[in-house]
Amino acid sequence: MAGGLLLSGAVAALLTSALPAHPSSPVVTDPPPDKIVIDVATVNGSGCPQGTAAVAVSPDNTAFTVTYSEYLAQAGGNSDPTAFRKNCQLNLVVHVPQGFTYAIASADYRGFASLQSGASATQKASYYFQGSPNTAVKTHPFSGPYNDDWQATDSTDWAQLVWAPCGVLRNFNINTELRVNAGTSAPGKVSFMTMDSTDGDISTVYHLAWKECPKA
Repeated sequence: MAGGLLLSGAVAALLTSALPAHPSSPVVTDPPPDKIVIDVATVNGSGCPQGTAAVAVSPDNTAFTVTYSEYLAQAGGNSDPTAFRKNCQLNLVVHVPQGFTYAIASADYRGFASLQSGASATQKASYYFQGSPNTAVKTHPFSGPYNDDWQATDSTDWAQLVWAPCGVLRNFNINTELRVNAGTSAPGKVSFMTMDSTDGDISTVYHLAWKECPKA
């Protein structure tokens, strides 16, 4: 699914792997004036069938968001045996203003979960730049009984941010997963976890930090 599929919404985790920018490059508190452009090279997975995920960049260049409309994992009752785990792999081409690089400073995930007593669920995310040998993984567990909206937030200290390499276009990969385990819940009872809502507007927000690249 190449090109400019737009993404809009709020949910996420941290990136802790990539090639660092030059250590003397100054961190900037204000985002660059030119807009960041994000193209989706591919989006696929059981949690994001074609046409059910979207991405958009905030007007001030400080965040981008992902919205899902059919991201649901469930277990128990008459659930399909394969429905306990859903995932979505996003491969993004991020064009940043000339002279700047970026890092993922924090991410916010939101959704809804209905877990029976004895059931459990996990929200997981991993992040990496194309060509990087390292992958950052963040996991958030949930236990039943639970019947409410859920939110998970990860953040990284400024000193520990890992920046996209300057002057090189590297695709940014985000792989998210929902997993539900019926556990010891009563037979016939269904537990589920979503990254969507009744109106399809649950989303994920990735917050960006900016740094100037060293002068050539």
